[in-house]
Amino acid sequence: MARQPKWITLVLLMVAASLLLILSLIGSALLYWAAWLIRRRAAAVDPHGTHMPTVSLLKPLHGAEPRLADNLATALAQNYPGRIEMVCGVARNDDPAIATVESLRADFPAANLRLIVDPRRWGANAKVSNLINLMAAANHDVLVFADSDIVVSPDYITRLVGLLDQSGTGAVTCLYVGRGDAGFWSRLVAAGIDTHFVPATMIALATGLGRPCMGSTIALHRNTLAEIGGFGRFADTLADDYAFGEAVRATGRKVVVAAMVLTHACADTTFSRVVRQELRWNATILGIDPAGYAGSIILHPLPLALIAWVAGGGMVAAGASLLAIAARASVALATDHLDAPGRPAGYHFVAILLIPLRDLLSFAMFIMAFVTRSVDWRGADIKLEPEGRISVPEDMGQ
Repeated sequence: MARQPKWITLVLLMVAASLLLILSLIGSALLYWAAWLIRRRAAAVDPHGTHMPTVSLLKPLHGAEPRLADNLATALAQNYPGRIEMVCGVARNDDPAIATVESLRADFPAANLRLIVDPRRWGANAKVSNLINLMAAANHDVLVFADSDIVVSPDYITRLVGLLDQSGTGAVTCLYVGRGDAGFWSRLVAAGIDTHFVPATMIALATGLGRPCMGSTIALHRNTLAEIGGFGRFADTLADDYAFGEAVRATGRKVVVAAMVLTHACADTTFSRVVRQELRWNATILGIDPAGYAGSIILHPLPLALIAWVAGGGMVAAGASLLAIAARASVALATDHLDAPGRPAGYHFVAILLIPLRDLLSFAMFIMAFVTRSVDWRGADIKLEPEGRISVPEDMGQ
């Protein structure tokens, strides 16, 4: 075969660099817009209702997490005028989280705090199996299920109930920011939440291109849960939180994203754990919305600009790279204005310092998700099936 003339290769590289630069500049502009949306959200206020029903708060637990007792304590230290029962659950009687729950009972003697130890497995999703077991002990109409690593404010339940009480609302969910509790790698994960997850979610909400429902918190009425098929419907679903939201919307009701922002306590201690977790997150989103996921490449302006520089973009690409870093930093600064509980002042400086590494890692995970067929979840190899379903090896079944 005849060799391709050198000038054709140069032209192709110039075209590729130009396209990448255009995408990078658009992505930086979107990040600046996201920063504005975040600052505007920081000023929003959730309505408080007058009806204060008794609430069942479900907390599926697994293992010893850094500051687990402190995080769970924020859910017990509520200024809610009504009553709250908090039901925690584990699958094994030797789970270290049991000791944490016992210590909380001593610290909050007046709290209605119960622990369920139930090994029954109802599907591939261990968290949903735990929730199914917890439902047998939940006594009340208003249900709130939330991750164990979430830090909440004292008016958390009050604001959830106020939003859930609004006409047409089927479920309430909450945005969250990150906090690293276990050293450098956990801070890197937290920076990813602040500067990648938060702006992407805000853009999705503003444009209507995404319909988020986040496992940080989902509040709904018992009859709504029954109407969508109960927790059992999602026992083999990887993105159970998203699926919950879609099922609620299918009933004709809204899924409301509260104005309040929670804090996700990150506990990753090694690079390999970060990669496994973030690859699972990316593969989950890809499985939910392949076209939207592919289009989100535009929200990676720094890697795009760097690739353009390698392709011969020159000083223009270098300038685009600096602009991308500045845009990401504007998001970190805006996120720090959110009234997130349990975060030290000036936390945005950590995210800003980590921007180059964080952006490159996020882009690598974005690309790797396209060739991922299984993910690691709490030490188990979870196989990705069509339509967002998952399966586990037979020896990890019920």
